[in-house]
Formats: sequence, C-alpha cells, structure tokens
Amino acid sequence: MSQHTPPGQMAPHIPADLYQRAQATGQPVVFVVNDNPPAFPWQRLLIPFAIAGAAALGAWGVVAALCWLMDVAAHTATVIAGAAGPVGAGGITLKLFSKK
Repeated sequence: MSQHTPPGQMAPHIPADLYQRAQATGQPVVFVVNDNPPAFPWQRLLIPFAIAGAAALGAWGVVAALCWLMDVAAHTATVIAGAAGPVGAGGITLKLFSKK
C-alpha cells in the first residue's frame, strides 16, 4: 500500500480481519468501485422535453393573448362605429349600423 492507515481507522466497507492481515503481510489492498450508471440517463431526455413543453405553453399563451386583443379591438371598433353614426366622405354617406 502506498499510504499507511493509522491503527484503529479503516474504511467501513473493508472487513477488519482482511485489512489487518493485508497490513501484517504487506499484501496490497485492492478497492473495487462498483459505479454502474443508471440503465437509461433520463436527464438527457428530460431537459429537452421540458424546454419544448415550456416553448409550447408560451406559444399557446401568445396565441391566447392575440385572440383576446383582437376580440377587444373588434368590440372597441363596434362601439366607436355605433356611436359615430353615419360616416361620410366627399358627399357619399355610409351608414354602418342601422338603429331600429
């Protein structure tokens, strides 16, 4: 071993008798790290889908806002045209809304 571990201190995952025997005989201690990644990296798919979902919701929000704006503009034009009465230009008069 390249480093000496002080007596009484050892890694909790190594059985004490194996570690002490390796220290006494000078045998190297081999650490096997079982670092298996998950079967499928969900983060690789989750981030693009989250971005696409946010973009889709934003686009629907813009469409809804434009529909509302057009509705308000149409109602406003209707109210103004109704209050103005007949519209005339150069002797031609156009009555937009008839009052009954």
